[in-house]
Amino acid sequence: MEIGFIGLGKMGMNMVTRLQRDRHRVVVYDRSADLIKQAEGVGCVGASSLADLVGQLKAPRAVWIMVPSGAPTEETVQAVAALLHAGDTVIDGGNTRFHDDVRRAADLKKKQLHYVDAGTSGGIWGLKIGYCLDGRW
Repeated sequence: MEIGFIGLGKMGMNMVTRLQRDRHRVVVYDRSADLIKQAEGVGCVGASSLADLVGQLKAPRAVWIMVPSGAPTEETVQAVAALLHAGDTVIDGGNTRFHDDVRRAADLKKKQLHYVDAGTSGGIWGLKIGYCLDGRW
């Protein structure tokens, strides 16, 4: 599997580490160059920008967004969507309000993009024990 991943905070870094450990190709971007270098250290491919991240992925692309809810998520979804093509997928792994996800899904559908709301739990322990996508273990 190949995936783009945006947001390398505590959960994001552990998630890409786990994906890389299982030998998936993970292209990463974060506003912090130091976090990108850290992810490269576990085998991820670093990107210098959102456009660079999208450009390094093969179609159909899947981009996982793991940034704080609210404006950071909204801005990132819109910026990534502007770079993607029909058939690509945006995955919001954060704690977004359900109504925002419904609106985003409808907006992206108009662009023939898929949108997945995948609120993720597992915290910083997810690297060892895994992640839960639906709230049930």
